[in-house]
Amino acid sequence: MPSQPYTIIEVDPEWVLEPEAMGSKDKFWYRKPEPDKVDWLFKYPQANTGQHWAEKIAAEVAAKLGIFHAVVELAIFQNVRGSATQSFAREGRELVHGNQALGGKVLGYDVSATFRHSSHTMANIFLVMDDRAILTSEGARRAKLGMAEYMVLDALIGNTDRHHENWGLLRKRTGDRWTGSLAPSFDHASSLGRELLDEKRAQFLMENRVGSYSEKGHGGVYWSADEKRGPSPLALVRNAVRVLPEFFEPALEKLQGVERDVLSEIIGRVPADWMTSVARQFTLALMCYNLQELRRLLPL
Repeated sequence: MPSQPYTIIEVDPEWVLEPEAMGSKDKFWYRKPEPDKVDWLFKYPQANTGQHWAEKIAAEVAAKLGIFHAVVELAIFQNVRGSATQSFAREGRELVHGNQALGGKVLGYDVSATFRHSSHTMANIFLVMDDRAILTSEGARRAKLGMAEYMVLDALIGNTDRHHENWGLLRKRTGDRWTGSLAPSFDHASSLGRELLDEKRAQFLMENRVGSYSEKGHGGVYWSADEKRGPSPLALVRNAVRVLPEFFEPALEKLQGVERDVLSEIIGRVPADWMTSVARQFTLALMCYNLQELRRLLPL
């Protein structure tokens, strides 16, 4: 029996709270009436892209892997399709974006840089986790394990946009000090070949070059500060598992229970008129290639 399509939220204009200034895409916060009381961020996809279904599929893949992630639903606002992400900065917690955390920890770090920020390295990200102003020693260990899981997720879905505002720490004032943890993984719109037109997807499939597409992508996290462009998400994990096996091997182990049919079912639940057949085929082929490559990294 086929699985039920994902729920689509109809956002009422009366729920809108305020526009969101951060980022390049149009988006706004809204809150459903009582008893929900939870804020959601509606995001419009850029024209001719599948950013909305990419967000949803990525969240569902993360859920299947047991990776901490923001809740995402497909949504419609005034007859325009998009995605809605549930706020995770709740109950007195505030989000410290990666650039803010890096600016306070890494000497000379440019918090305002937007593209090709070579100081946004894996080493510097892990350095932030050792900041005892927010994280305890055990909290730092858990945060590094979590970040490794996010990098593995990025490699699986081909997320090339893990820039320094697309991860962060959640902190809360407790008495006279801050307590914190790694925020859930969020903003996966730049994944799964969402920018390709079907003609190009079909060409990659026909020529058996989906793997080439994956390998040539450039991610938002650098391995070393002297690189001109960030490595692909796959290449980043290949490097990281050699140097940081204690964090990346457990993250890779999470892939063990995921097979082609599981990924196919996740994709198949996107409503029929939201995603073309070619987009579904390409998305599945991309994740299957990435899954195969990631599994090669596990010790025998």
